[in-house]
Amino acid sequence: MMIYVVLIFLWTSILIYLLMGGADYGAGILELFSSNRDKPLIRKRSYQVMGPVWEANHMWLIIAVVILFVGFPGIYAALGVWLHIPLLLLLMGIVARGTSFTFRNYDAVQDGWQRVYSKVYVYSSFMVPFFLGNIAGAAVSGRINPLAGSFLEKYIFSWLNWFCFFTGCFTVFLCGFIAAVFLTGETETGERAVKQRYRYGAALMNSGMVVCFFLICFAASKRNIALSAQGSSHYPGIVMIVCAAAACCALWYAMIKDEVMMSRVFAGLLVITLMLTVTLSYYPFFVVFKDGTGLSVWDMAAPVKTMRVLGSALLIGSAFIIPSLCFLVYSFDKKSTAFYAEDKHE
Repeated sequence: MMIYVVLIFLWTSILIYLLMGGADYGAGILELFSSNRDKPLIRKRSYQVMGPVWEANHMWLIIAVVILFVGFPGIYAALGVWLHIPLLLLLMGIVARGTSFTFRNYDAVQDGWQRVYSKVYVYSSFMVPFFLGNIAGAAVSGRINPLAGSFLEKYIFSWLNWFCFFTGCFTVFLCGFIAAVFLTGETETGERAVKQRYRYGAALMNSGMVVCFFLICFAASKRNIALSAQGSSHYPGIVMIVCAAAACCALWYAMIKDEVMMSRVFAGLLVITLMLTVTLSYYPFFVVFKDGTGLSVWDMAAPVKTMRVLGSALLIGSAFIIPSLCFLVYSFDKKSTAFYAEDKHE
């Protein structure tokens, strides 16, 4: 039974990273797609809101990697071998973004290098979610061929294809959309022009998500990529897609009505339903190969004793991590509120 605990922690850690880290990366994506007039405002507001806690977001990615390494070593090894190139690009993006964010906001010397830091920041903010989606698409697309005879077919074409490209783009627009929703709620009551800019950004990102969704379906049909590991049984995935569309409509209604908390709740529900769409469509497989076989979480699970220790460690660790994280967010939220008041007074 402990495997269920481990799977729940794995799924939840990926979800929270997509939510919190997605909003973090999305701030850079919004800056990338915004006009030169709006860039300083987005840069300042995103730093005020996300700057103090941005590094804590990577904790969830680390937890997911550790769970795969300890609990499902076969899946970890397969991803590390067949998708090592996009994984390397993903890690390079994370390092570049963290470095550029630090130097851009904390460098003691303000000179021409600030423009370089800003460019590295926005492009790496695009790069990280793109390869997250790209890797996820490659894992379930059935394009991985361990028996391939050439380097290109074995290590390149499994992730360098239109299906994975559009999956990566969808993830980019999703992160930008989450950030726009979050930052809209952080605007002050009198900042109607600022709120409208964030809503425009949310509309742009939402439109990109819809376009990429249809392009993913089109690429899947052209390349005979199954959108479900259960053959013709697409019903759970279809139900979740309908729920995601309903959550998106409710989110826009809440944003128009200026319901900050409800808009964030529906943004979370949108991401949850999208995650459930993929999970229910491919469960119990984590990786699908070209010959139709795949790596199941049940077949690739570590021995029972290992799972018992891992599950216990996750349960005990969460008792310390979650309260500490909540206090961190609470304390910096109070600090950001004071910062707004001081900035407005000046």
